[in-house]
Amino acid sequence: MKSLKDLDKEKLKNIKLIVSDLDGVIVPRGTKIKQVGNTTTLETKKIKEKQINQIKTLSKLGLKINISSGRGLYMLQDMFREILDELIITYENGSCSWIKGKLFQHFSSYKYLKKIIFELEKIKDKRIKGFEPKEHIITIHCSSRVKKIEKIVLKYKDLYTIWNGEAYDIGVKNKQTKATGLKELMKLLKLKKKNILAIGDNYNDREFFKLAGVTVSADKSRLKADYYVPLNGEKLPADILMSYLIDVLK
Repeated sequence: MKSLKDLDKEKLKNIKLIVSDLDGVIVPRGTKIKQVGNTTTLETKKIKEKQINQIKTLSKLGLKINISSGRGLYMLQDMFREILDELIITYENGSCSWIKGKLFQHFSSYKYLKKIIFELEKIKDKRIKGFEPKEHIITIHCSSRVKKIEKIVLKYKDLYTIWNGEAYDIGVKNKQTKATGLKELMKLLKLKKKNILAIGDNYNDREFFKLAGVTVSADKSRLKADYYVPLNGEKLPADILMSYLIDVLK
């Protein structure tokens, strides 16, 4: 992998869309959630003003920004409320995209998930913090891995479960992925591989990296890419990348 400083203007000449993972890239990892009976308390993070201005500047430079996340739409809209006009949001692991008030559903998971949710809700385990409100996938926050969740999902041959260190995402195999979301988005926007720059930091970002002409790793210990962002304790990877792109493209 090459350092970010090796990504020059010539290599960026065809880029029209920046696709970015969210947690650990644009905002810090971690979700505070508490569920007691029918009451769920969930912390919503806010993007920093500096990054808001960076996204506005990149938009003026002609680049579209796509946030690709497993989080739900309502939370992502709240996070980026001030700059929704500058963004395309692809949410719940490629299930849908939101573009300036219009929704594009890439896949319907209802028939696959309608039964398993009842089994999962019956699990009694102190490690389970709560179910994050989602429309198209199931996300269960836990203090550590819960084998019973994994065993239940294994009974459903069409479903996958991903443990990310703080929660399980459960969805439909080969259908609800960031790659599916990006592939459909590229069709909508009439873009090709050479037009895409992707940044991510986790193993599940590898799938949509295959669709990008330029890839940037926000954690080179976990994700291989063309380039890597040097980790900085004070700055998030997207902050470093966007600052660099603005300097190069201006």
